[in-house]
Order: sequence, then C-alpha cells, then structure tokens
Amino acid sequence: MFNKERWEEGSDDPRVPADSGKAKNRNRTLIMMGLGLGMLVASLDQTVVGTSLPKIVGDLGGMSLFSWLFTAYMLAETIAIPIAGMMSDRVGRRRVFLAGMGLFLAGSIMAGFSTTMEMLVAFRFVQGLGGGVLIPITMASVADLYGPMERGKMQGIIGALFALGSVIGPFLGGFIVDNADWRWVFFVNIPVGIMTILVLMVKYPMPAKETAKKIDYFGVMALIATLTPALLVMTWGGSTYAWDSIETMGLTSISIVSLLAFIFVERRAEDPVLPLHLFREPIFTLGSIGLLIMAMGLFGAIAYIPLFLQAVIGMSATNSGITLIPLMLGLMLTLMVSGALVKHTGCRFWLLIGPPLTAFGLFMLSTLHPGSSQVEAIFFMVIAGAGMGAVFSNYILAAQNVTRKSEMGVVTSSMSLFRSIGGTVGVTILGAILQDRMVLELDQNLPAESLSLLPIGDAMSLGGWLITPSASSAIPEPMMEIIRTSLSNSITCVFLVGAIVTLVALGASILIRTKPVANIEENGEAMAL
Repeated sequence: MFNKERWEEGSDDPRVPADSGKAKNRNRTLIMMGLGLGMLVASLDQTVVGTSLPKIVGDLGGMSLFSWLFTAYMLAETIAIPIAGMMSDRVGRRRVFLAGMGLFLAGSIMAGFSTTMEMLVAFRFVQGLGGGVLIPITMASVADLYGPMERGKMQGIIGALFALGSVIGPFLGGFIVDNADWRWVFFVNIPVGIMTILVLMVKYPMPAKETAKKIDYFGVMALIATLTPALLVMTWGGSTYAWDSIETMGLTSISIVSLLAFIFVERRAEDPVLPLHLFREPIFTLGSIGLLIMAMGLFGAIAYIPLFLQAVIGMSATNSGITLIPLMLGLMLTLMVSGALVKHTGCRFWLLIGPPLTAFGLFMLSTLHPGSSQVEAIFFMVIAGAGMGAVFSNYILAAQNVTRKSEMGVVTSSMSLFRSIGGTVGVTILGAILQDRMVLELDQNLPAESLSLLPIGDAMSLGGWLITPSASSAIPEPMMEIIRTSLSNSITCVFLVGAIVTLVALGASILIRTKPVANIEENGEAMAL
C-alpha cells in the first residue's frame, strides 16, 4: 500500500509528491483534475446519445434496438461498479482507473466505427464497463488524497461534475449531430481520455509493493450472475415480456439463485468482493438504503419530465431540454454548499433536509397541468434537485468517515451500486404505474371505439402522437384534449408517488448516527493508492 507518512512528509521516491505544502496541493489538484475529467466523460456518455438517436437510426437502421443504446451502457456500468471498487483496494486506484479509461476509450472508438446497430449496442456495453470503473474510483480517491475535514468539499465538486456531465450530454450530442457526423459523439471522448491518462500516469502515486491478495473470482461471477438478470427483468418486465412470462420468471429465478450463491461464497471467501461484515456498520447499511430509495423516487420520476413538458405543456424538444437544466443546477448548488460546510455542520444535517426537500419539489411537480408555465416547472425542479444534492455525496461521506482505508474503495463503489440500482428500479416501477394509470384514465374518459385507435399501452407512443403533427391532425381536438389531460394526470401521479418514495428515505437519515468528522489519523491506516 502507498504509505500515508510518505505522502505527508515527503520521500526521495520520484513517484511520491514533494514535501512542501504547495507542491503537495498542486499535485493533488492535478490528480483530481485528471480524475474529474474521467468522471465528466463517464457521466456525459450516459445521456449524450439521446439527441443523436434520430441521426444514428437513420444511418444504421435498427429502430427496435435504439433503447438498448441506453440500457447496454447502464447495465454494464452497474455490473462494473462493485468489481472496480474491490479491485482498486487490492491493486491500487491508479491501475484500475487507467484500465477503466482504456476500456472506455476502446469502446468509444469502436462505437464510432460501428456499421450496424448491433455493433453499436455491443460497443456501448464496452463503454459502460469502463464508465462503471471511473465513477467509484474517482470518489474513493477523494478519501485517499484528502482528510475527513476536506473530503466534503471535494466530494461536492466531484458530484457537481457528475451532474454537469449529465446536463451537457444531450446538448453536446445535439450540437455534434447538427454540425458534424454523429460518430463524433463517441470520438470526442478520445482527446479528453488521453489527457486524463497522461496526467494520472505522471502524477498519481504508485502503491508500494505488497503481498498480492487472492481475488474473489467466484464472488465476481456470482455478483454478475445476480445483477445481470435482475436488471434485464427491470428493463424488459411489463414491456417486452409480461411480468408473469416464462422469460421474466426465468430471469428472476436465476437472479435469486445467484444471490444465494453469492452470499454463500462471500461468507467463505478469504478476501470477498463485497465483505458482508460491512452491513454490520449501521451508517453503511442505512446510507446504502437511503441512496437506493432517493434514486428510486427522484430518478424514476424525472425520467418522465421531458414527456410531460413536450406532450402536455407543449414545449419543443430543445426547450424541454433547457428546462431540465435547473434540476441539475439545484443538485450542483447543494452539492457544492454542503461540501464546503459539512466540516462545520456534519453530514447528518444535510441527510435530514435532503429527502423532505426532494419530496416537496416532486409534490409541487405533481400539481402541474396542461396550462402550467415553464417558470413553474423550473422552480419546482430546482427544489427537487437541491434535495438530491444534499444527500448525493453525504451518505457516502458519512460511511467513509467510519471506514478503514483498506476498504474505502469497496465501500464507495458498493454505495454507488445501490444508487444505480435504485435509479433503474425506480424508472421501471414508476413507468408501470404510469402505464396503468393512463389506461384507467383513458378508459374512463374515452368511448371504446376511440380507445382501439390509440396506443394506450405505451405512454411514450401516446406522447409521440400528441407532439407529431401528422398523427395529431387526424384526431378531433376535443379528443386530443382528453388524451392530453389523461396523460397529464398519469405523469403527475408518478411525480406524487416519487415524492412519497423519496420521503421514505428520511427514515434512513433519522436512524443514522453520524460520527464527528475525524482527523485522518483516527480512521486511516495506509493510503490505498
């Protein structure tokens, strides 16, 4: 392991930052800039494809596979997150981060040269594996390079970069396809990735040699076998396959059996990929639950905000994208503020105000209707985003403060995994609620002969009818208003459910008894770099 004293007191080893405070801070800043660039491109690529889809589908075809451009990336990212944390604790953050960036760049290059939609989906999966490495390693590295008194501020900055990438992704994708070939959506990652690699190869300290730990290969395989079918059920269930279909039930069975096998393996592993003893620490367990619930409620609800803005209020795609920016601005604001003040306020203050704030913002979104203004939507989204920003990094920061350095990576990545799973599950569950409520609304308000002409089983398709002139012109205006009102009521119901779900996370926050922000000597062993 990289030794803490060598970092703080200096060393003749050229791989170790210099002794002076200025040199140390400069080197740490350069390292964080490199890590931040990696975090930025990883989060950006989650959303950059959206606005470039029409051009991609027009060139490659394969409209039936377009949703997999998102699903493949998110699935791979979720699988990679816990494995990356485990490996970084064993072989060092730098090696794992650079391997992840290499994988991400390889996926980007191959995606840019794709000639079929099947190839593009496959290479998006490769991208996702790399992206799933970059995000947790960056957050764990903050705990390596900074003491608890400084971590909050840096975690806030890193979290803000994640939010920024998610915001600018759609705009960057749209700008590229309007001014260049869609392939540059993927090629644009190359210079940023190369710059990141160069910075970290020069400045990131190497770990001192130590006895290699045995890698938990069976645990890794069992974890993949648990997550993959579970996420596919969340993606396909109720849409591609019925919830009671053989495919859905078969995948569910595989996931459950694999989970039992994973627990069995981890209890006996010499050095498990996910140490089960971590769940004995209430702060880790409650924080993971809180992140999962918050992501489930907020991300599940905001997935349908663009549909509401375009199909119900009548905004253009561009304006709806602009209206989403305040959501991330609110998130970035409290991320930065809480990060700067956490050493004075502690984590618990932010964990207590975050869930109610998000719940209030989502509740106010549920009061919107077809006559609502853009300003109202913006104001309510700022509130919802601010609530998420208050807890986004503070659940993890609270757990890091009671974690040994040797397990910092696996703790950070495990909590990030719960957040990722929460978002995936939330989109699926709230999407099912949206579909059921929409069918009920239309059944009550439209005659049976009209229902047979509408795609009532798919909210996205119905929204497409409302915003497509060729489709909407064939429907009488009174019927259009009924459809619009029904869709509005259905989506605002989802916002209300999301508000209730996020408020439940307050229970986890109340139960957390965070410890005072400690000095680095109190919870540190050796720097796991």
